[in-house]
Amino acid sequence: MDIKTFTRLQKLNQLRLTEEETADVLAFFDKAAKEAEILDSVNTDNVERMVYVMPMTNIIREDIAKKLYTRDQLQEQAPESMDGYWQVPRTVD
Repeated sequence: MDIKTFTRLQKLNQLRLTEEETADVLAFFDKAAKEAEILDSVNTDNVERMVYVMPMTNIIREDIAKKLYTRDQLQEQAPESMDGYWQVPRTVD
């Protein structure tokens, strides 16, 4: 990153850095750019693409629908019910 671009970014982000801080940030970006160039130079033609760095396996249970309760069992807990539905107090007139 050049000083002109960095100065523009400072203004856009309303930053005021000292000359020493600016030099540190520019050095950091230069180092990152050089490391990116090194990675770009690696031949990856025969490397399979991966989504995750670590191998992933699903340890969660299978998603199988089970009917745990019948409607009648659930209706037993209702203070009042009518035609298979819970009766609740009216909330809107």
